[in-house]
Amino acid sequence: MTPSTQARVMWMRGGTSKGGYFLAQDLPADPAARDTFLLRIMGSPDPRQIDGMGGADPLTSKVAVLKKSDREGVDVDYLFLQVFVDQAIVTDAQNCGNILAGVGPFAIERGLIPASEGETRVAIYMENTGQIAIATVQTPGGTVRYDGDARIDGVPGTAAPIPLEFRDTAGSSCGALLPSGNAFDEVEGVRVTLIDNGMPCVVMKAEDVGVTGYEDRETLDNDGALKARIEKIRLAVGERMNLGDVKDKSVPKMMLVAPPRNGGAVTVRSFIPHRAHASIGVLGAVSVATACLIEGSPAAEVAAIPDGNRKTLPVEHPTGETTCVMELDESGNVTSAAMLRTARKLMDGEIFA
Repeated sequence: MTPSTQARVMWMRGGTSKGGYFLAQDLPADPAARDTFLLRIMGSPDPRQIDGMGGADPLTSKVAVLKKSDREGVDVDYLFLQVFVDQAIVTDAQNCGNILAGVGPFAIERGLIPASEGETRVAIYMENTGQIAIATVQTPGGTVRYDGDARIDGVPGTAAPIPLEFRDTAGSSCGALLPSGNAFDEVEGVRVTLIDNGMPCVVMKAEDVGVTGYEDRETLDNDGALKARIEKIRLAVGERMNLGDVKDKSVPKMMLVAPPRNGGAVTVRSFIPHRAHASIGVLGAVSVATACLIEGSPAAEVAAIPDGNRKTLPVEHPTGETTCVMELDESGNVTSAAMLRTARKLMDGEIFA
């Protein structure tokens, strides 16, 4: 068979998402041919993705493409691709911090970087945004370890911890942390913060769009009036966020915030962008946590923020919480953010289109 109908792949859970992990050399070099292949293997476009490996959800229709990096101080280059479920679209318009959790283990498994004794630090260049993340992978005896005691909300059981550290992510897609230059803007009668600290997001109070912010995912997905209202806002801010026409894009994500209920910093209901998220994306959580630290923003008005230049901010979501550890400089600017994720290898073999 030709490379366009068959490829080597590892299927992995990364954080609260899962998808196919490929070496770049194992996929068609032409982007159009590559995207056609990925749509076929996922079974898109089809709401059930019945003729492919996708799980009928944006969180399970994702792809990571890796290659050894030529960049100084970087081990691997990582391209994230979101394969739409019910549309024939493959987009690289965003990062994915959850799928990122599997990049380090996959790179070691495929021999892109040698494993160290005990643990291996993997420097990852995120091609989507030109930023670097550091993943620390457990490698006792020089082998990737997947079992462990770390627990993350949204994933049953425990696994080996994979801390992810992000640096210099401000403005990764939009060119600035606050692409409009404002702590908040009024769009379609709603106060919103347009922000990008690794993921372009529109952050607004849930109460300002007619909900509490504590609804479950199914309730939000079934609220057609709510979804139409926030989509109108999303389409209106594309140009302001330097993203252009976002009608067929997966960004910006829409974030509805409310006061925390379970001891965290803030409660979030995330739309990615048209379906409610079962939890929240890693870089989405970083952007929301950053919005909570901006004086005058809607998020700051509802958030509970601890003192100090090192702030631990649990972001509450429908299935638990995602904790961000934010480092601030003396001026109050976020200099780095760290997250705890886990990953698990599910299968390794050939996939057919």
